[in-house]
Amino acid sequence: MKIVKLFFVIIFFFNFNNQVFGDLIEIKVNIGDEIITSLDIENEKRYLFFLNPKLQELQESKIQNIAEESLITEIIKKKELEKYFDFSKNRKIIEIVEKNLLRKKNIKNKQDFIQILKNLDLDYEIVKQKFFIEALWNQLVYEKYSSNVVINKNELKIKIQEQIRKEKKKFSYNLSEIFFENSLEENLDKKILKINESIKNIGFENTASIYSTSNTSNRGGLIGWINELQISSKIINEISKLDINGITKPLKLQKGYILIKLNDKKEIKQKISLEEQLKKLINSETNRQLNSFSNIFYKRLKKNIEINEF
Repeated sequence: MKIVKLFFVIIFFFNFNNQVFGDLIEIKVNIGDEIITSLDIENEKRYLFFLNPKLQELQESKIQNIAEESLITEIIKKKELEKYFDFSKNRKIIEIVEKNLLRKKNIKNKQDFIQILKNLDLDYEIVKQKFFIEALWNQLVYEKYSSNVVINKNELKIKIQEQIRKEKKKFSYNLSEIFFENSLEENLDKKILKINESIKNIGFENTASIYSTSNTSNRGGLIGWINELQISSKIINEISKLDINGITKPLKLQKGYILIKLNDKKEIKQKISLEEQLKKLINSETNRQLNSFSNIFYKRLKKNIEINEF
């Protein structure tokens, strides 16, 4: 990818609280016919702080890089989506994504959500557009790659039946993750050491924002609450050994490695439904495989687009 180093500064005047301020807006990145300015990056930083407040603990240069890369990712995805979707339609999908976010952030309703964004100087319509792009991207990935997802339902059903039969307490876990791939160009031990050092220095959530390739990275790796029956035996065996805020060693998965942090846990009191848990486990495994296809798809798009940094 050819990186062109240019410097271009424009003067932008805007009205804020009935006062006019002069501010320098620098063009930072050009992607095709779209640009990313310093103002865009500042707005993106506030959005990322909303998703992961601990991000504010990082050095400013790190935050700048994360915000810039987040905007690059959004633009590349948007350009690809415009080939397949009419953005004036499919708006109902936003409601589903928004509902899931409110639940994970423990926000009561949409009105509270809008007020929280306003307090952070974030525009609700802009944030909603971000939800829309991510939701359409997930839909596109599903349409392109769902036929490649391999699920052994009988194997999963047997797993759940065996766990239900065991006479022991069942738990739900609040988890965060760092998922990373091991490329041929990198030494795995060195990468693991780098990630562990990062966790030690800046915390798990901020390390997830920097190193994780999962779609949870913008939320500091937060997965949220998940029933133990929805987790593979390999991973649940490691999680069950952890104290609260403990972190597993890197665990090998089909497409990479994962570190899991245990944020909290609670005992499951209600009767467990085999069919319900099977459905959740299938969804969890499907999402995991689709996330891997999503990463591969995005990397191919990014490799084939010219990105100029100013």
